[in-house]
Amino acid sequence: MTATTARGPAEKKPGRTGRGPKPGRTRRGTDYGRYALELLMPAVAVVFLFPVYALVTLALKDPRQISESPLSLPSPPTFANFGDAWSSASLGPALLNSTVITAVSLLLLVVLGSTGAYYLARCARGLGYGLYILFLLGIVLPFQLGMIPLYRLVDDLGWLGTYQGMVLFYTGIQLPFTVFLYTGFIRALPQDYAQAALIDGCDHRQAFTRIVFPLLRPITGTVIILNAVFVWNDFFTPLLYLGGSDKETVPVGIFAFVGQYVSDYGLVFAGLVLAALPVLIVFVVLQRYVIKGFAGGLKG
Repeated sequence: MTATTARGPAEKKPGRTGRGPKPGRTRRGTDYGRYALELLMPAVAVVFLFPVYALVTLALKDPRQISESPLSLPSPPTFANFGDAWSSASLGPALLNSTVITAVSLLLLVVLGSTGAYYLARCARGLGYGLYILFLLGIVLPFQLGMIPLYRLVDDLGWLGTYQGMVLFYTGIQLPFTVFLYTGFIRALPQDYAQAALIDGCDHRQAFTRIVFPLLRPITGTVIILNAVFVWNDFFTPLLYLGGSDKETVPVGIFAFVGQYVSDYGLVFAGLVLAALPVLIVFVVLQRYVIKGFAGGLKG
């Protein structure tokens, strides 16, 4: 007895249907894109490194070499410009003033920003969200709108030409941005460790200082770098608040120095190199935290 089966629709044999790109062409196009990107990256690196090359090269040349070949390698290099710029521009006191203002401002920003962000992210869900939006508005609104009221406030306090006036200004201006970074990072952290500490008898302050804050090292490094670059390089605010006093910062000192020695570009660029070195060292030390901390701060 022979069993018969009905023939259904003809099954398609596996194979190429003729639609879509061929595998060889897809792989070839991907390889071309990768090669083009590899060729583009050195060109972009050259574009970004050229200002650094010009800055260092001009700082190591005497006036004769600058006039004859400004962008060629110094032959021989001279380091006398750095000593002359240090003494002529009074960079020692200016560096001390900038260091004090930047360090105290960063300390307050880290303490206030991290504790405030912990409260917003963990302790008060309803009220915390409203306060978080208020801090975001502080990022959107330009601080230049409040320059005159802030100047009058600092003047009424008698803090013009003082460290505390600048520290108060920078702490208030950069606190919304700092809270924004810390809040997003804390929301992305697991709550198990802090809850275990609370169950063991710790209050929120102890749970934050002993458990949560050590986990914030990546975002803390990012906060320090971004705020340090802003505070250190700011020119307009120190010129307005500290101009004419003995508390002038590095950008204000360099501005006066450039105006005095504008014809001697070797001294000018040597002074710029000395002014940029401290913040560059801080960036090199903490650079591994920048991408990790900033990306983590955008979560949540």
